[in-house]
Amino acid sequence: MYTDEYFMQLALKEAANAFEADEIPIGAIVVQNNKVLARGYNMTEKLTDTTAHAEIIAITAAFNRVGSKYLPDATLYVTVEPCVMCAGALYWAKLSRVVWGAADEKNGFSRVQPAVSPFHPKTQITTGIMAAECAALMKEFFKKKRK
Repeated sequence: MYTDEYFMQLALKEAANAFEADEIPIGAIVVQNNKVLARGYNMTEKLTDTTAHAEIIAITAAFNRVGSKYLPDATLYVTVEPCVMCAGALYWAKLSRVVWGAADEKNGFSRVQPAVSPFHPKTQITTGIMAAECAALMKEFFKKKRK
């Protein structure tokens, strides 16, 4: 029952919350021992804060919940490839895994350093989980914006 797809569906629900709030629809969850520790979605418009990305909101909530500045036993699921800022924050969080759905060729960290991983050396990376569904929500959002 607790597969990467299961948890990515939960992250997609967070992305849908962002979509409904007229935010770029990226959602994230932090999971430890098959339990969701924290959730987040982009809130840059609502908070007027360019750092209020889904990943940052989710890991900050997880830090607060576990009372630590590191999450070595946790996995972050995020619907879109992290940007450079979020990749740096995820490095310092020392997560055991980072899993994302859709690649982000325009703003993802890999556009800056495609051959070098910005994540902690112990962090395992999994990509492409429900990529089509994650990308479709982004495409729908920007299509709606262009009308």
